[in-house]
Amino acid sequence: MTTPYPGEPGDEEPTRPLPPQGQQPPGPPPYGQAPPPGGYPPPPGWSPQPGSYPYGPYGANPAAPYGYHPMTGVPFSDKSRIIAGVLQVLLPLGIGRMYIGDVGLGIAQLIVTIVTCGIGALWPFIDGIIMLVSGGTDDKGRPLRDGV
Repeated sequence: MTTPYPGEPGDEEPTRPLPPQGQQPPGPPPYGQAPPPGGYPPPPGWSPQPGSYPYGPYGANPAAPYGYHPMTGVPFSDKSRIIAGVLQVLLPLGIGRMYIGDVGLGIAQLIVTIVTCGIGALWPFIDGIIMLVSGGTDDKGRPLRDGV
C-alpha cells in the first residue's frame, strides 16, 4: 500500500511505501542528538528531478572549480592573482609571470633584468603591482582568482 507525498514538484502522484504493520517510519533523532553521518536519507522511492542538480551538490561544476567571473562568465583560473603579484613584486625577475604560465614574458623580464644590471627589474615590479590591483589572465586566458 502506498500513500501520496503531498507537495512534490513535477510528479502528479509521487508515492512512498508504508512501513510494515506495527512499525513506525524512521523519524528524526531525539532532541540534542546529532543526525546520522551524511544527514537524513531520502524517502524510499524518491529520486531528484532530471536536471535539478546538473553539477552535483551545491552547484559545483567540475569544469570551473573556482567559479565563474561575474561579468564575463569565464571560469576562474586555478592560479591566484595575489600569489602572482606578490612574486612579481618581491622577486622582480619574472617569477610571477612564470607562475601563471606566461613563461615567455617571464623569461623576457628575467633577461631584461640581468642585461640591465637590475635596472630592468622595474618592469616586473610594476607588472606585479598591476596584477595585484587589476588581476590578469593565465596562459589559457582565464581570469586569475582572488583567493590564495
